[in-house]
Amino acid sequence: MPTRRGTLVLIASALGTRAAEAASSRQLAHEARAALRRLYAAQPDARGLGERARAILVFPRIVKVGLLLAGGQTGDGVLLAHRKASGFFHLSATSSRPQAGGQAYSCALFFMNERALACLDQREGWAIGSGSSVVVVDESVAPGLSAASATEDVYAFPFSTKGLMAGSGIEGAKISRLTPSA
Repeated sequence: MPTRRGTLVLIASALGTRAAEAASSRQLAHEARAALRRLYAAQPDARGLGERARAILVFPRIVKVGLLLAGGQTGDGVLLAHRKASGFFHLSATSSRPQAGGQAYSCALFFMNERALACLDQREGWAIGSGSSVVVVDESVAPGLSAASATEDVYAFPFSTKGLMAGSGIEGAKISRLTPSA
């Protein structure tokens, strides 16, 4: 049975390093736009929300793994403002609750006002769940959500989940600015 330190090393290896996984800015922007199109096709109400949002931060692929009492998730994303890439970000999180498995998923965060968008400019990064209110939109929330009824700061849509692991939430994740390669 691996030790806690051995488990963390295994998870870190599975997640890879941010530098090794960072895509070029052009490729990442292309993947983010494709992921957003998939979300709009699967959940048409998200399009209306996207039209009202100040910007949308799209993570085309977040990888989440867990083993015993350690886990983590990581991914790179693009901030789309007026359909143009206006920034690149990295999401990371660790967890120490019982878990096992791995999955990959996409996530789009709709920033509905300037105050929420300003959270991304914090020097140490933005920890989801601190500052602006975030509503995670899943099958139970989506049917009652429309652009007209949207009153929260940020709406998070996890989608296109593949793999075996309970949940694909982003609660507690930290988002920091990223400078991808050209």
